[in-house]
Amino acid sequence: MFKYNVRGENIEVTAAIRSYVEKKVGKVEKYFNDVPEATAHVNLKTYSDKTAKVEVTIPLPYLVLRAEETSPDLYGSVDLVSDKLERQMRKYKTKINRRTRGSNVVVPPVLPGEEQESHEDEVNIVRTKRLSLKPMDSEEAVLQMDMLGHNFFIFEDADTNGTSIVYRRKDGKYGLIETE
Repeated sequence: MFKYNVRGENIEVTAAIRSYVEKKVGKVEKYFNDVPEATAHVNLKTYSDKTAKVEVTIPLPYLVLRAEETSPDLYGSVDLVSDKLERQMRKYKTKINRRTRGSNVVVPPVLPGEEQESHEDEVNIVRTKRLSLKPMDSEEAVLQMDMLGHNFFIFEDADTNGTSIVYRRKDGKYGLIETE
């Protein structure tokens, strides 16, 4: 069962809001045989233009679920985020099931990395992240990148044991950089 860390910016998180968030985000738990111990980080923001943004991040041992949505209604944003998280889990489960169907292959856990923020005009590193590279193929890396909503993803290539990077090109296709 997930633990919930619900924060509000420009809004008070009432018991009703907390309950609704836990109910909707908790729908993702049905995709797990054994629900992992995880904390769902939920940020609720309201803006002066009467819109509400909901961001949810659920770090798991083998993937990170992340979604954000903005709409005119806070509860509507929670619904949209919940739907997005469910789509991500269905896509992930389908991909894993296709890969392992008909074989005794055990899919290794995946720990996605996150991009490092930087400024183009000056070399000013404002954030550093450390990550563990887990063996996977480029297809799994693209799936992880898409689930995180990032433009690139660093991983250990299961075939070559080298560090590789997949990235989203401007034309919407994907690129792969392999190191020597």
